[in-house]
Amino acid sequence: MQNWSPSSWREKPIRHVPVYGHEAHLREVEKTIATYPPLVFAGEARDLKEKLALASQGKAFLLQGGDCAESFAEHNPDNIRDIFRLFLQMSAVLIFATSLPVIKVGRIAGQFAKPRSSDTEEANGEELISYRGDIINGIEFDKATRNPDPERLLKSYRQSAATVNLLRAFSQGGYADLERVHSWTLDFLENSPIGEKYSDLAEQISKSLGFMRACGITPESVPQLRTTDLYTSHEALLLGYEESMTRVDSITDDWYATSGHMVWIGDRTRDPKEAHVEYCRGINNPLGIKCGPSLDPETLITLLDILNPTNEPGRITLIARFGHENVEKHLPGFIDIVKKEDRSVLWSCDPMHGNTIKSESGFKTRPFELIMNEVRNYMKIHKDKGTFPGGIHIEMTGKNVTECVGGAVPIRDEDLSSRYHTHCDPRLNADQALELAFLVADELSSTL
Repeated sequence: MQNWSPSSWREKPIRHVPVYGHEAHLREVEKTIATYPPLVFAGEARDLKEKLALASQGKAFLLQGGDCAESFAEHNPDNIRDIFRLFLQMSAVLIFATSLPVIKVGRIAGQFAKPRSSDTEEANGEELISYRGDIINGIEFDKATRNPDPERLLKSYRQSAATVNLLRAFSQGGYADLERVHSWTLDFLENSPIGEKYSDLAEQISKSLGFMRACGITPESVPQLRTTDLYTSHEALLLGYEESMTRVDSITDDWYATSGHMVWIGDRTRDPKEAHVEYCRGINNPLGIKCGPSLDPETLITLLDILNPTNEPGRITLIARFGHENVEKHLPGFIDIVKKEDRSVLWSCDPMHGNTIKSESGFKTRPFELIMNEVRNYMKIHKDKGTFPGGIHIEMTGKNVTECVGGAVPIRDEDLSSRYHTHCDPRLNADQALELAFLVADELSSTL
């Protein structure tokens, strides 16, 4: 914590953040947000860190997922309910197969900003600022809309607050009651092979609950059967916003990012000498580090030295995002050096970002089979190394979208245009995400 403050990142080089036309306006908005209530509380972040510590020891499993980038247009209670239902379904699959607690962490209530490979993009002979997420600018290809607008920070805060409130209501208000396990099924899954597979599992759970009720173990006597926790997370990319949401915990006097329970550093912003690492080293939230093919193993250890100097369990989740062809080339070396240096980390697999292609029809997509292959390879490598493959990190939605090709109900290239709704990268729909959960459950149960 030497020489650290919530604003010390401003003294470091920074990439993948916008240039605002009116800095004074931006500062006023950031000052306003600094007066707003926290979206999450320090005690909740500590609880999450304790659970992640268990996962790093093979005693729990991390399920992290949600939108590539949240949008203002898709913010409605039905979408929030459906992603919550999908988390419940996937968790039921994983828990039933492995007998491990599942830690549910959403890419939600703050996942608005996105790094881009280019500062500009061109269409019809016109070049404009790239879309960087609704917290920064609009997706419409229009000069005025593409100019970064500080007022969007205020709208992002309000949307995040509304989302967190609804998630708390779903989590604690009885919607997560295990006796409702059949009602979690999303409507469009009812006639799919994966939906039928889930229905069979739900029937087994219902029979088990009936036995437990006969023994006097009910949701009324055991609250854990009717409530759950869904934590929030996002990439800590827009540091001015993060600084405004950084507060001192009144119990511990430690700094926390109150914009989300967990934040991560992206594959493009993890330079140890730059601003994003500087900011994250001072907050006490659990942190993720995206680990791609461009990361050197020695640099990873440097990052761990900076971000977790006391080797605290649960502090660091390493999110491997190599691509199905590269995971066998890179992951073993990272596991070896982490074991050699005796570092406490939680391993998680992001099978999405390394498997993005452009389809023949021109859409950015992700073949489901490549996603499945990366997960299988990730699991096998950990099994061979004797380490625990403690989590999965995916971009998914509860909506019946057509963005990733393949799956048990196959989406073909020509289907992509019918319901391609993402504001950024393609997401698994609920059927594909649930199919992936069954694969992870099978792979994980064979290693326990």
